[in-house]
Amino acid sequence: MFVLENFIIALAKVIDIGLTVFMWIIIFRAVISWVNADPYNKIVIFLYRVTEPVLRPVRRVLPAQNIGIDFSPIVVILVILFLRFFLVQTMMQIARSL
Repeated sequence: MFVLENFIIALAKVIDIGLTVFMWIIIFRAVISWVNADPYNKIVIFLYRVTEPVLRPVRRVLPAQNIGIDFSPIVVILVILFLRFFLVQTMMQIARSL
């Protein structure tokens, strides 16, 4: 059973790292949106391509589109934090109980 326990712990840690990296990518995207970044810069293109599939559905659901402030990064970051605190911790507890 220790193999399954170690596998679940490793998977939980990989998910945690992936969620953390994606959260920072969203933060960088939000910061870049505040400045006049070159839209042809490879880093800016990468940030938009990686984050837009996640942010676009959230923008469609949020009702406040006429105020000029995009709250979708905040919502996505809150979802990521929820997943980190709930999903990852639950996986760790399940692994420890095996």
